Amino acid sequence: MYCVIYDGNCNLCVSLVRLLEAADRGNQFQYAPMQDSNTLGRYGITPANCEAGMILIDLAAPEQRWQGSAAAEEIGRLLPLGNSFVQAYRALPGAKQMGDQLYAVVRDRRYDLFGRRPGRYDSAYPLCDNQCNNAERPH
Repeated sequence: MYCVIYDGNCNLCVSLVRLLEAADRGNQFQYAPMQDSNTLGRYGITPANCEAGMILIDLAAPEQRWQGSAAAEEIGRLLPLGNSFVQAYRALPGAKQMGDQLYAVVRDRRYDLFGRRPGRYDSAYPLCDNQCNNAERPH
């Protein structure tokens, strides 16, 4: 299981989380908005850390993390059939560097480009860790 820490106030970020929720249905991914200070504190993440981009945490080994475009690639790799696309992307000369640069531009201008939500989006598949029992976990 993995935790995706995303910007719950960003229209683009929330749209992408919703797409991932629909594709995964909570099987591999749970979600926490970067505005959730309790979750950030539990994993030793600061709000400043979040400004470098979304964060993906392997909940089986929380020290294993990806951030920014690396997180997007790892999420893609973990999706069914996604690994083939990620390998092809990485094999294209210059694609990784261009993707990293594009991610950084969008990350830094996300509110200007896509707008800010009026309220924080909380996922239908929230981060549970070991704090939820099976009855509380979304299906």
